[in-house]
Amino acid sequence: MLELRNAAKMVGGEYHIHPTDLLLKRGTLNVLLGPTLSGKTSLMRLMAGLDRPTSGSVHFDGVDVTGVRVQKRNVAMVYQQFINYPALTVYENIASPMRISRMDAATIDREVRKAAELLRLTPYLDRTPLSLSGGQQQRTALARALVKNADLVLMDEPLANLDYKLREELREELPKIFAQSGAIFVYATTEPSEALLLGGNTATLSEGRVTQFAPTIDVYRRPADLVTAQIFADPPLNFVEVTKSEGVFRREGAGVLPVPAHLAATPDGPMAIAFHPHHLGLRPQTANAAPLRARTLVSEITGSESFVHLDYDGVRWVMLAHGIHNIDPDTEIEVFVDTRHLMAFDRSGRAIALAPQPGHGE
Repeated sequence: MLELRNAAKMVGGEYHIHPTDLLLKRGTLNVLLGPTLSGKTSLMRLMAGLDRPTSGSVHFDGVDVTGVRVQKRNVAMVYQQFINYPALTVYENIASPMRISRMDAATIDREVRKAAELLRLTPYLDRTPLSLSGGQQQRTALARALVKNADLVLMDEPLANLDYKLREELREELPKIFAQSGAIFVYATTEPSEALLLGGNTATLSEGRVTQFAPTIDVYRRPADLVTAQIFADPPLNFVEVTKSEGVFRREGAGVLPVPAHLAATPDGPMAIAFHPHHLGLRPQTANAAPLRARTLVSEITGSESFVHLDYDGVRWVMLAHGIHNIDPDTEIEVFVDTRHLMAFDRSGRAIALAPQPGHGE
């Protein structure tokens, strides 16, 4: 069990990591989700012992390891920018942590070949890393982390350089592997879709703060605040400031939206409502779809789907529409919001009411 107790990191008088409490259990997958410079790598460095917190402490299995260097911890790390030993073969690169641990030759050979098969490296075991592609070198670094049998495995956007098919396969396999090992698995990513595919738990980060930590699907469906909801949205979350009164959401100079049943109990007054791009469409998909008028900005066609960027009363929205829709810019169109999925936030950004739980097309 890894525990951060009010751990913070300051550099030059500024917080890189604000005081943080976090508890990660053995055998769990824990995703750190946030944009670039949100603090993911800084937080992992505190967890590993590469950096010492300015204040607070780090504990592993109940033991204070705040001052213990990374070399004295059983930690494996994989970065987006892979690190391999250039003079060693792929086989020896993978075997290196087990040789340091003085494992017997038969165990080393078995584990190297097992990891190589999983990561499609068997044909390259006799080559040196510099003769491999970037993706193959990254897989070599991943394999070395697999065989180390570490207590804590930290991965900083490790699949970014791999091809799509292998990336999808590893997203499915890696959590199973580390769960079976009993290790604590921490995986940093900027991609909300990757967090959802990996599952487990997710900590969302913004400007060095952990805004929420819970099972991944709960953070996605029930964000604690607007910042968390925005972190967990790609394409960007749509939101707009409105005033609730007499059973509708009003925006001066724009249309109104009926207040759905799950938001009926929220107090009247100013608030922000938000929804994901796939809950906005060119035609009503359900009886709960409410029409609004918006003006098109640009259309992006991505195969079988289109991202249509809209101006709604001075607020920029994105609509994810199925099919090819190349709509001319500056065209006024009618769009439909599925009100079942509206989220409401108060003026400080705290969630005051969220969409119902599964079963509504998420």
